[in-house]
Amino acid sequence: MSKARSPHAAVLAGILCCAWLCLPPAAAAPQPPAPAQTQTRDAVAAYESGRFDEALQGFSSAARQGNRLAQFNYAMMLLRGEGTAARPQEALVWLRRAADNGMTHAQYTWGDLYERGQLVPKSLEEANRWYERAAQGGHVQAQMELATNYFTGRGVPRDYAQAFAWYRRAASAGDGGAQYIVGSFYEHGEPGVVDRDIEQAKIWYARSAARGDPGALAKLRSLLEETVKGRAGM
Repeated sequence: MSKARSPHAAVLAGILCCAWLCLPPAAAAPQPPAPAQTQTRDAVAAYESGRFDEALQGFSSAARQGNRLAQFNYAMMLLRGEGTAARPQEALVWLRRAADNGMTHAQYTWGDLYERGQLVPKSLEEANRWYERAAQGGHVQAQMELATNYFTGRGVPRDYAQAFAWYRRAASAGDGGAQYIVGSFYEHGEPGVVDRDIEQAKIWYARSAARGDPGALAKLRSLLEETVKGRAGM
């Protein structure tokens, strides 16, 4: 079985513009009422229009009222020096507040920072702790990272059962790469983890193929051809 394709993307490049789109509503703590939400929404609009000074002020105000999205975005602006001189240590404070406030993408970001040793001492154990926290909250990238680390024994004891469980959760959430891997588990089987089940393999390869994975499509076609040949007694 090939190593999982990591969903690593550079955390500090382009993350701010998509952060509010990738937060699962059910995964986070209750949000404070307006004006924090209104300030955050206005700050997002200001950021997208390139008005960084205004965005920074809005995120700062809403962050201090406990809005986790504002806390995360404020941290990213401080880290990247947008609308202000870069203040990485203060950025980490706000990133931690967002993570502790239940924002799974902030938790995932902590894991990524620890895995790469950026701004914090490199620690695969600490990275996996944060990945698991985000993964438990439904963050698909964190689920993939955690699964891959269990599969390869990176920062945790190798554990195929844990790897399969997390790949399965990411696959069920619609990740095409995870769907391919789950299909591979079923195609080959893994003693003590999952029995070989070609029909399940076809299902998961089909789901991955539907998301545009050419390898999954090739696997699906191969298994279908084998099934036809088997029924024909060839």
